[in-house]
Amino acid sequence: MVYKNIDEANQAVVTKIIAGAPFLLDVVPAKSVIDEFNHGKVLLHAGPPITYDKMVDPIQGACVGAVLFEGWVDNEEDARKLMESGEVKLIPCHHVDAVGPMGGITSANMAVLVVENKTDGNRAYCTMNEGIGAVLRFGAYSKEVIDRLTWMKDVLAPTLSKALKVREPLNVNVLVAKAIAMGDEFHQRNIAASLAFLKEIAPSIVSLTNVDQKEKEEVIQFLADTDQFFLNIMMASAKSVMDGARMIQEGTVVTAMCRNGYEFGIRIAGMGDEWFTGPVNTPQGLYFSGFSEADAAPDMGDSAITETFGVGGMAMIAAPAVTRFIGSGGFEDALKTSEEMTEITLDHNPNFAIPTWDFQGITIGIDARKVVETGILPVINTGIANKKAGKGQIGAGTVTPPIDCFEKAVLAYAKKLGFEA
Repeated sequence: MVYKNIDEANQAVVTKIIAGAPFLLDVVPAKSVIDEFNHGKVLLHAGPPITYDKMVDPIQGACVGAVLFEGWVDNEEDARKLMESGEVKLIPCHHVDAVGPMGGITSANMAVLVVENKTDGNRAYCTMNEGIGAVLRFGAYSKEVIDRLTWMKDVLAPTLSKALKVREPLNVNVLVAKAIAMGDEFHQRNIAASLAFLKEIAPSIVSLTNVDQKEKEEVIQFLADTDQFFLNIMMASAKSVMDGARMIQEGTVVTAMCRNGYEFGIRIAGMGDEWFTGPVNTPQGLYFSGFSEADAAPDMGDSAITETFGVGGMAMIAAPAVTRFIGSGGFEDALKTSEEMTEITLDHNPNFAIPTWDFQGITIGIDARKVVETGILPVINTGIANKKAGKGQIGAGTVTPPIDCFEKAVLAYAKKLGFEA
């Protein structure tokens, strides 16, 4: 379809976002749904394209962990040599319909959530949340980390897969609508949504006759303990909806935002798969006792797909309980942030009404033109990683993209339309 102007094209993209209908279908080995894993040694990473030598220490550490998990070598030294050799192909998660939290490192035998956007028939994938403590997404690669990933592959994933098959596909929008009314914003806070997911899936797990009782108990306990479990479901769901929306291939609506610890990258509808990048910032926020900004890693992860969709930092007003945790003040600051985000977005999504915002829907459709015109940048809620691999999360806060990304995108689209500077 040919649109009369940019505004009409943007409205078509927004309409697609509102119509998006993500359903959680399954949990499977990544190699069974992402063909690239079946052609040699491959790892996926968060953010726009990057080489191993430019990766920050936590992401390099996550690569080491993935190499050990896959059994390509059996020690850290050889894992680093393998990565440095260039034998392992590195692919951005976004290039294969996937997203990954923090380092984003995903390997062939890791389990991924399978979400389908029923509106457009496209699917998206994301690894499951590992819980807290020493975890791969923050660059840890100890035996504890590898053992947990193995348990997730051998027990958690098959059990959830079987449970999802004995019930109707899980309508993610329904859970999001419930949880946003209970104080979640779906990036830093997913407590309500994670509990709602457990409420939905637990009866199906309990009913399984082909799963060991001890394993069923372990899975239910893990889900009960993992407050952020829903984040990864939200990420895959947002990815599926935004990929459906970018089928329009016209306009200036931002369809992806992500970071790899070195560069921040965005895509806009009218420029398809092309990345527009700038140097990442370091998150600002509150640090756990004993840590400061000097200990923080630069911004990383694909989880900003949540803000691209309209939740996370874009919906700060939905989660008053999280504002102090990320150092943004209180309710009035959250309200101010969400109101400011309306200056760079095109509409509200009526599917997700926020009670604390007089039942307005979340803002959707970040317009790269408006970002450039106003200088207002999208606000992203994020965990803060230690700059040293394996040291884990040291705080939480907010971060913004560099404006360079949006300026480059707008100029490129203007050129595509025939407007020369």
